[in-house]
Amino acid sequence: MTFKDLNLSEPLLRALADKGYTEPTPIQAASIPPVLAGRDLMGLAQTGTGKTASFTLPMLDILNGGRAKARMPRALILTPTRELAVQIGDNLDAYSKYMKLTYCLIYGGVSLPEQQKQLMKGVDILIATPGRLLDIFERGGLLMMDMSMVVLDEADRMLDMGFMPDVEKILSLTPKRRQTMMFSATMPPAIKKIKDQFMNNPEVVQIEATSSAATTVEQNLVMCASNKAKDQKTLNLLNQKEVESAFVFCNRKRSIDPLAKFLKTKGVAAEGLHGDMNQSERIKTLDRFKAGEVMALICSDVVARGIDIKDVSHVINYDIPMNAEDYVHRIGRTGRAGSTGVAYSLATKLDDKFLDAIEELLGKKFSERKAGVLKDDNNKQSSSQPAQNKKPVHKNAKPKHNAQAKPKPNHDAKPKHSPKPSKSTQDDISEENNDGKKGFGDDVPDFLKGFG
Repeated sequence: MTFKDLNLSEPLLRALADKGYTEPTPIQAASIPPVLAGRDLMGLAQTGTGKTASFTLPMLDILNGGRAKARMPRALILTPTRELAVQIGDNLDAYSKYMKLTYCLIYGGVSLPEQQKQLMKGVDILIATPGRLLDIFERGGLLMMDMSMVVLDEADRMLDMGFMPDVEKILSLTPKRRQTMMFSATMPPAIKKIKDQFMNNPEVVQIEATSSAATTVEQNLVMCASNKAKDQKTLNLLNQKEVESAFVFCNRKRSIDPLAKFLKTKGVAAEGLHGDMNQSERIKTLDRFKAGEVMALICSDVVARGIDIKDVSHVINYDIPMNAEDYVHRIGRTGRAGSTGVAYSLATKLDDKFLDAIEELLGKKFSERKAGVLKDDNNKQSSSQPAQNKKPVHKNAKPKHNAQAKPKPNHDAKPKHSPKPSKSTQDDISEENNDGKKGFGDDVPDFLKGFG
């Protein structure tokens, strides 16, 4: 099947050809015809499947030829984050190059008067985050009675971020006789409620099983003795020669900058991305990551959701996500559009309940996970792995560190390979001995075995 077979207009086909796109992805092939026919649509697909074009292409075709009035956009696309709004805007730029349609972006962190000024000129498509949209509406800068099309993109993420009350209010302010599209990777009960309440007999398109992980991503679990060991583990993983670029996900915003700083002191081109940065800083950081100037982007789920950057080779979960569905979204940052990728998740035994939830969601188990047992990867040689491939780091490194007068006489008095050091002592030794080493150093090389 080609895009021409989907009955898209000639201007769109020319724009797609300029991008080198000839064949639609499965979600595009299934979604575009019913949208062009005027149907409401519920699209269930994972990230990286091309779902943005599933609604932007038919939307442009339907709107082409009309004209917007001041403060009265003809179509609305709601997104959870400003990064996703910018990405959708980039898509509209590319696809509408042979059309006379306009759009504007409405989100926080930039001048509100400037955004109101754009709306006064009249725009065909409004791309907005829920909070800023309602802010402008309540100030009288926006009228919604002319919106004939509404799209909810990344609906499950808007639910996770607490936007659903705002989304429901916005939908209630738009005309009842509108065409509504909703796209989501998952459909929890709250999303189904929105579908039943605000959509009219929608066509449901499901490309993959809900909450399934991308099959193009190799998934690995890295068991750590403690959270303290994760910085060094992350450094070891990023120093693998096959890592070209990576998203590193943290659960908490306060973990992002310290981890980025640690990695930079070890020679890794790493930068943090979080909500405390202003919009210009965030865009600059993303542009540097896209350009290859930044190799590791340390971020949270909130800012990374919806970012579409091609050829990201790896994802590292510095923290195991507390929401199992976030795991699917995180690893979906790699292995996009048919390419392959690799994901590593760093866990301690305190993460058992989160790993249980992920395994239940995926329907399979991490092979490296052993109930109640954590290997000290940095200090124990696997019996199944030949020792001659190992560098003699431990023998030389320990006396060097002991010579640095640490105020822990018990540790200094012990020989390098003490019979039974405590877990915390093992963890301290492992971090010291591997500090600044490239690759895995003395990590057991078969500790990543993926899924069983």
